[in-house]
Amino acid sequence: MKVSQVNVSAVQTIHRLGIIGGGQLAWMMGDAAAKLGVKLIIQTPSTNDPAAKIAADIVLASIDDVAATAELANRCDAITFENEFINLEALSTLEKQGVIFRPSLSTLSPLLDKYHQRCYLRDLGLPTPKFWDWGMINKVNSRTDEQNQLPISFPVVLKARRHGYDGQGTFIIKDEASLNSILAKLGNQLLLLEEFVPFERELAVIAARFVTGEVAIYPIVETQQENQVCRRVIAPADVSLEVEKQVEAIAHSLLNSLQAVGIFGIELFLTKNDQILVNEIAPRTHNSGHFTIDACETSQFEQHLRAVCQLPLGKTSLNCDSAIMVNLLGYENADSDYLVKREKLAQIRGAYVHWYGKSESRLGRKLGHVTVLQNGELRGDRRGEAIAIAQTVESIWYGPRSFFPNL
Repeated sequence: MKVSQVNVSAVQTIHRLGIIGGGQLAWMMGDAAAKLGVKLIIQTPSTNDPAAKIAADIVLASIDDVAATAELANRCDAITFENEFINLEALSTLEKQGVIFRPSLSTLSPLLDKYHQRCYLRDLGLPTPKFWDWGMINKVNSRTDEQNQLPISFPVVLKARRHGYDGQGTFIIKDEASLNSILAKLGNQLLLLEEFVPFERELAVIAARFVTGEVAIYPIVETQQENQVCRRVIAPADVSLEVEKQVEAIAHSLLNSLQAVGIFGIELFLTKNDQILVNEIAPRTHNSGHFTIDACETSQFEQHLRAVCQLPLGKTSLNCDSAIMVNLLGYENADSDYLVKREKLAQIRGAYVHWYGKSESRLGRKLGHVTVLQNGELRGDRRGEAIAIAQTVESIWYGPRSFFPNL
């Protein structure tokens, strides 16, 4: 495996960083940027977007406006990304002209299409669920006059190969009738078929890589999803030492192979026999790492800035015994700042409330999150007590509503 050998003394710090995207992930880099003396210039379509509040300068344009990105490049030393919904081919023209992207476009290239990402992980020797290109299945079926003949039995997972986010574009399909219905809705989209994994738990890990090849890994966490949307994150995850070693080896192998610079979120399945399968890779800051703002010496947002601005990576250890992060998701269509509920949440012992300042609530929209730190209070069933804390947060936020079926 090739690992870069860049001389640390030759690395120059970046002081003006462009970010393509102005949502909450870019917004949460604001405090870290001020701490590090980095000016953030944001490309985003509206001054009402969360990151507009913390930007030193703004390029008002859609994130896929390449002419605007060229203007962004004129105002900064390097450019990073809030999300992976980008046009690599269009941006490659700018990269050839000398624009610095972190992560580089070559790092992002095998990850943006979920089928290509699966192939990359397989070729790297990393464990993944079984998968197939839906287009190839269709070609085989058309030659044999068969309709929707699958290489595996139901249930199966069908995913849009591009632009899936917070569960959008991911479908767990239990029978042929459901498959036909979903295919009719999706039309001619490129799709990925996967085996359904009856996992024991879902895990995630945040890892950063510096230009010299140094990799920093955060504590492994358990994520709890509902309808493919992250509901809670428990840090650290209660896993065996062997599982920890598997996850850390995956993170090192992946980031070094990609020659990555920046922070990555790695989503994982833990099976009943303590085996790890890689679910998805996010080449950016990630929802599963929001707990690091309050619970770790260096937040994932500061770490990303450190990596892409060529500052030494920070420590990743917890500064508390454990933490539980709960997403505050929209449960209604409304224009509200939910101040009363936020004030009540802030009264929970050890709670830190983060509100993204979005003007509109709608079903499932991420409006904020709460992280509760624990120091010595948990005894016995640590995971069970963390879930109890999460239920307290959710009862305040959702009230009598059942946004989650088992709330």
